[in-house]
Amino acid sequence: MEINLRFFATFREAVGEKEHPRTVADDATVGDVLAELEAEYDGLEGRLLESGGIRPQLSVLKNGRNVVHMADVDTTLEPGDVVSVFPPVAGG
Repeated sequence: MEINLRFFATFREAVGEKEHPRTVADDATVGDVLAELEAEYDGLEGRLLESGGIRPQLSVLKNGRNVVHMADVDTTLEPGDVVSVFPPVAGG
């Protein structure tokens, strides 16, 4: 199935683009997609997942809703979903 990935800040730099359509397995989860991204892009290796979950301070949204309020890495995906990945942000 087709989904759309969106990357922000340093993750956009690592991937080289802001948006990226992606074909994933019909039973893919957010965790599956994040693991694939870590394996595919050197700049993302070890920056998305930690101990079987999403790294602390990282924001991953499915259609604008944070997946930690859903099923976290086990959040299932549907055709046309938009998965947005935000790195930690600091400042004041």
